Amino acid sequence: MAEAPTHPEGRMTDAEALMWTVEKDPSLRASFLNITLFDRPPDFDRLRRRMGRAVQLIPRLRKHVVSPPARVAPPQWVDDPHFDIDYHLRRIAVPSPGDDRQLLDLAATLYEDAFDRARPLWVYHVVEGLSDGRAALLAKMHHTITDGVGGLRLSMQFIDVAADAPDPDELEVAEADGDDGSSDEESLLSSAAQAAGNRVRRNLGIARRTVEGLAGAVGHPSQVPGMATESVEMARSLLRQLAVVERSRSPLWTGKRSLGRHFEAISLDLDGLKATAKALGGTVNDAYVTGIAGAAGAYHRQQGVQVGDLRMSMPVNMRADRSAGGNAFSPARVLVPAGIEDPVERFNEVHARLATTKSERALGVAETLAGVLNGLPTALVVRLARQQVETVDFATSNLRGANFDLYVAGAHILANHPMGPTAGTAFNATVLGYKDSLDLGLNVDTAAVDEPARLGACIEEAFTELVKAGR
Repeated sequence: MAEAPTHPEGRMTDAEALMWTVEKDPSLRASFLNITLFDRPPDFDRLRRRMGRAVQLIPRLRKHVVSPPARVAPPQWVDDPHFDIDYHLRRIAVPSPGDDRQLLDLAATLYEDAFDRARPLWVYHVVEGLSDGRAALLAKMHHTITDGVGGLRLSMQFIDVAADAPDPDELEVAEADGDDGSSDEESLLSSAAQAAGNRVRRNLGIARRTVEGLAGAVGHPSQVPGMATESVEMARSLLRQLAVVERSRSPLWTGKRSLGRHFEAISLDLDGLKATAKALGGTVNDAYVTGIAGAAGAYHRQQGVQVGDLRMSMPVNMRADRSAGGNAFSPARVLVPAGIEDPVERFNEVHARLATTKSERALGVAETLAGVLNGLPTALVVRLARQQVETVDFATSNLRGANFDLYVAGAHILANHPMGPTAGTAFNATVLGYKDSLDLGLNVDTAAVDEPARLGACIEEAFTELVKAGR
């Protein structure tokens, strides 16, 4: 039997704590859901064993969140003494005919339900009864457990490269020490006191340097071009990423938000996009953003509204290790040319803008800035977060997957459609590569986008035009 590795788990990072805090506004909930389609139902008992193993290997799957009083320190991950894997891994069926629309509507309904904060923040549903003998796995998880990249690595705990692959060795896990839980409470209080002191000392210095740099740049803009210091370069970057005060730019979507969600699933030609990106001198991500921007512009024109640039948010992966838990991304905002109808011209503009955005120095200090914000009153933090997301029209993300067949408990994976959080925007469009396909999940706020199916059709048309133009 293999020995389970130990994973020291304690406080949330400052960025994770910030995500947790801003959920006081329900529209800022940070959950994501992946829809995995199978050719047949997976062996449920086998999947349950594999998930039980994953829970042993990845601590946050068996821990719930405990917050210190008055937010004097980030929340902590604490073992759930009542953990029950059968609460988190469920089995349901859809009625006949079991088509894709039923599955997507079911997934959207499950996505809308808030997590029970007294339990670990994940729930998986195996869905049977789909047409043609198919099945699905709806894997919902809170973003504080992990980001998209970490989520993919987590899934490798129950994904195989062959239908008949043997299960991994069982793990030897140390037994609990049998205490009554008081040690967790004492640890929380001690940790909170230490973290609070560290935060005060650190944030005073950070806030002073950041404010001085920003104040100098804002108060004396004529001096900025001639100043070559590191602090001013950082101030410029912070201004571009954080000092955006205008509302989102869409005449159709701005100011319309709700908790209602509509899901669409689209599969794009990955080989075609790779060829297009290479022919036009860019990356697959450039091609992806070009297509989404074009679709957003086309949707507006079909509604009789002309639009120029729209503001998009995207995560920039900062993960340097191979871990599955935790978050290692930095949010970035960029204006994308939705009004440019020619796909090649739009691609070239997107390529240039994304190159600039990814080189922003401010992306490397997201965790530090989150620490500063966590020292502010909750109501103020939520208001500031709301003001920031109100500047964004839509969100995107691009995840790299496997280029070979994968299986879960004997069932062949046909497609993977990730539904990322809207986080206060009109929609989130996230893609995951699988074999020769880019599987796109479109998570739409139903108050913002009146015709989500039309938006989905615009996305398909935009990518067809882009691939054709790149030949």
